[in-house]
Amino acid sequence: MRDELRLASPFDRLWAGQDAFAAVDRLEGEVFRELDGRRTFRTEVEGRGYFVKIHRGVGWGEILKNLVSLRLPVLGAGNEWRAIRRLEELGVDTMRAVAYGRRGANPAREHSFIVTEELAPTVSLEDFCREWPSAPPAPALKRALIRRVAAMVGAMHRGGVNHRDCYLCHFLLHLDPAPTAAALKLSLIDLHRAQIRAQTPRRWRDKDLAGLYFSALEIGLTQRDRLRFLRDYFARPLREVLRDEQALLAHLDAEGERLLAKYRRKYVPSGSES
Repeated sequence: MRDELRLASPFDRLWAGQDAFAAVDRLEGEVFRELDGRRTFRTEVEGRGYFVKIHRGVGWGEILKNLVSLRLPVLGAGNEWRAIRRLEELGVDTMRAVAYGRRGANPAREHSFIVTEELAPTVSLEDFCREWPSAPPAPALKRALIRRVAAMVGAMHRGGVNHRDCYLCHFLLHLDPAPTAAALKLSLIDLHRAQIRAQTPRRWRDKDLAGLYFSALEIGLTQRDRLRFLRDYFARPLREVLRDEQALLAHLDAEGERLLAKYRRKYVPSGSES
């Protein structure tokens, strides 16, 4: 596999004549995640905010562990770069990548990076919807958000992309201008595990939908809200969806409750629930 380098403004100008891999390593900022082989941080360049992800290879052990588990390993930033470009083609709002590089023939030691523009001011839908059970939003705004999320996920899946971390926290609601039912914008982020194919397999489609269903279980949605989502996700009459997707509906109920129980065991202290 050949080395790759893509630079847009302002990095095409600032890094002209330099080794881009050395230049990105010199960037500094607030670190959000640092794992073996991957570092994510926010930096500022010429007064604008950017998020930087630097990958330094996962090692053969991690690759083999994934393959034994029948999972494709994420080798570097190329996965997110390709997913961003595909979502742009599909008309799904997402991050804007302004720098991407990959080098190295050994997949276990591949050195890569991606730089995306900061999306601000925004709030994740997880945070925006957190108080809905006690402070419900305007019905028109809630319906508009459900319609937009459903349309985005539907377009993504029909375009052959599955997210693999499809939760409300990865949908950013833009706050400038203030969102209204008539005018709102959402961007889908954190695509480093996304998979891209000619067609999304039903198994991976259902995994994304179950993750989204789980993350929305406790924000006060009604059964009617869920039916609206299904109608807009499939872009088909609801009676057809309910007739043809019985297996999916049963899967969402079972998997949503399973994930919620798992979350509570892991994160909710014993005795803290009312």
